[in-house]
Amino acid sequence: MSTLLCIETATVVCSVALVRDGSVIGLRETQITNSHAAMVAVFIDELIREHLSGPSGINGVVVSSGPGSYTGLRIGVSTAKGLCYALDVPLLSIQTTLGMAWGMKSAFTEASELPLIFAPMIDARRMEVYTAMYNNELEAIAPVSAQIIQPNMFEDLLEKHQIILAGDGAEKCKAVLQHPNLRYIDGFTNSAAHLAELAAAKFEQQHFEDTAYFEPFYLKDFIAGKPRVKGLD
Repeated sequence: MSTLLCIETATVVCSVALVRDGSVIGLRETQITNSHAAMVAVFIDELIREHLSGPSGINGVVVSSGPGSYTGLRIGVSTAKGLCYALDVPLLSIQTTLGMAWGMKSAFTEASELPLIFAPMIDARRMEVYTAMYNNELEAIAPVSAQIIQPNMFEDLLEKHQIILAGDGAEKCKAVLQHPNLRYIDGFTNSAAHLAELAAAKFEQQHFEDTAYFEPFYLKDFIAGKPRVKGLD
């Protein structure tokens, strides 16, 4: 029996789940912007108090590894590492787009005669998204990449597949991408709950990260904006 703490802070959602043998037994999350630093520790404390006799009941810590928000990923990974060191438990990671694809597969209930492709969309500002493509078995058929949204981005696949889009980057696609074989899951958000089964399988196989050297998957380098000079606005 394993009890895992799952942390999802890669996008605007701050979400923490407590997972026992692949099933979610507790969940806390909020979509309040820029709340990760303030809320992640609170959520962890609440879940431990409600469902465990203490933090020693945690067997491993799981973090959504990116891509996504630079700040959100730093907060999530730093929190996960700190817990792993304090509790002497292993660190596990799940790529953010894979966790999203798992959630998308659970949420999409339409019947389809065509093979399904799940394409999570993470907002990367302007008309760019971080995305990947997964088949119905959640095997990656296109790696994670940064893509400019354009009308022909799925044209080679749409005739013989039904492509499902979801995530905070999907809304930007609606004005550009329309096709009878394209579907959107409205209202979909990332959740630590989506990591549950994937994390339990990794824990069983002992696919652990090196806590000391693990870094988030940013995909693109962080570029800080230039500070404004007073009087020159």
